[in-house]
Amino acid sequence: MPISELRLIKNCAEYIPISDISRIPGRTRGIYVLYNHDPKSKMYDVVYIGMAGGEKKASIRGRLRRHRSKKSDEWTHCSVFEVWDNIREEEVRELEGILRHIFRKDQQANKLNQQKAFMKLKHVTAHTKQSDWLLSESNGDD
Repeated sequence: MPISELRLIKNCAEYIPISDISRIPGRTRGIYVLYNHDPKSKMYDVVYIGMAGGEKKASIRGRLRRHRSKKSDEWTHCSVFEVWDNIREEEVRELEGILRHIFRKDQQANKLNQQKAFMKLKHVTAHTKQSDWLLSESNGDD
């Protein structure tokens, strides 16, 4: 059995034009990112991070088709990160939550994301603040 480069991600396709989303296989589970491409700067601005993680009918392709029909003026390209079959829906949801949490205060990346914060990560952060895990500034010099 071959050894994987990544523990979570099985396949990855980046910067797929909105016109090519039908090329994504059905029942693909994982994380996807919607971008708005700026041809002048050649940059891809993140406008949404989403997931399809269910065991049976989940499909990133289906989610992208819905985004295309409802919000096609907001994005031009997408990236897809397919998870391995043994990754549970809760794990995919956790990945999505962490990524959304990172981008939650980014003005550009938050056009379609309405999530304020990933609550489970907020609980971990609160626990970390109460513990002695983070070194004091004077002890952190290496």
